Amino acid sequence: MHALPEFTLRRPSTLAEAAALLAAEPGARLVAGGTDLLPNLRRGLERPALLVDVSRLAGFAGFEALADGSMLLGGGTTLAAIATDPAIGARLPALAQAANAAAAPTHRSAATLGGNLCQDTRCVFYNQSEWWRASNDYCLKRGGDTCHVAPQGNRCHAAFSGDLAPVLLALGAQVELQSPTASRWLALQDLYRDDGAAHLTLGRDEVLARVRVPAPPKDLRSGYRKARVRQAIDFPLAAVGIAMVLEQGLVQSLAVGLSGTNSHPLLLQGTGELVGRVVDDELLRKLGKLVAQQASPMRSTVTPSNYRRQVAATLTQRLLRELAAG
Repeated sequence: MHALPEFTLRRPSTLAEAAALLAAEPGARLVAGGTDLLPNLRRGLERPALLVDVSRLAGFAGFEALADGSMLLGGGTTLAAIATDPAIGARLPALAQAANAAAAPTHRSAATLGGNLCQDTRCVFYNQSEWWRASNDYCLKRGGDTCHVAPQGNRCHAAFSGDLAPVLLALGAQVELQSPTASRWLALQDLYRDDGAAHLTLGRDEVLARVRVPAPPKDLRSGYRKARVRQAIDFPLAAVGIAMVLEQGLVQSLAVGLSGTNSHPLLLQGTGELVGRVVDDELLRKLGKLVAQQASPMRSTVTPSNYRRQVAATLTQRLLRELAAG
């Protein structure tokens, strides 16, 4: 890695001011914890003229439980705070598990909720040093015109590898985006598109301000699991978040979020077909088939694509069985 490039650092006093700075400078980048951005800067993947530091903004971090049972979390809330707070652990245990599974304690003390949801996609042909990428004629995601993962195609297949998104998708979360003059809410799944080079629908002049998680049903069971090459400080090869309600042994609702396999975090479709059934081998077989059909990993990591697909299906089956068993 190289030394950081030259840049100007600005510290706005509000999110609206931060959004205005992003709008005024096309190459500007937002930084809070910096655990995703700074390695990219040192690899030469990014060379922004301006960094907009929002780590000190009043009210950007923290969370609160609302009267209707929903929870609001600031985009600047650290993963360490999410992983260790008793209120989040009691209300949203899967979210605490996902935050605790991300990287290492020192990373979690700096990394933020907004950064984890908006982190860059990853690929073995992209997350390399400048000289390595130059010797391979760069790639479609940065500097080149060919995706080395799928040379015959015309889009990037880098994978999204955030930990919190699959859980928040399963929980039906929304995100608030702040622009210089207004804010808007949208479903978390609408924050993403299936393109590894441009996977966020976030506008250039928008900042992810808050996340709203709706009130969980009384009998909600939720959990998070991930597979990785190393058991610490590693991105998921495949990860799954599940939120389900079970009554009298029958599935009343089931939502599954996946990460690490596609260019965007995936909310599994077709789980409604499993409602009203007991969690048995047949249901698990059908669930695994849904995952295998919709997870589409490419060779963007050091492990084979089909292995990651099978791991995603197996993780989902195992986690659902555990949740059903209580």
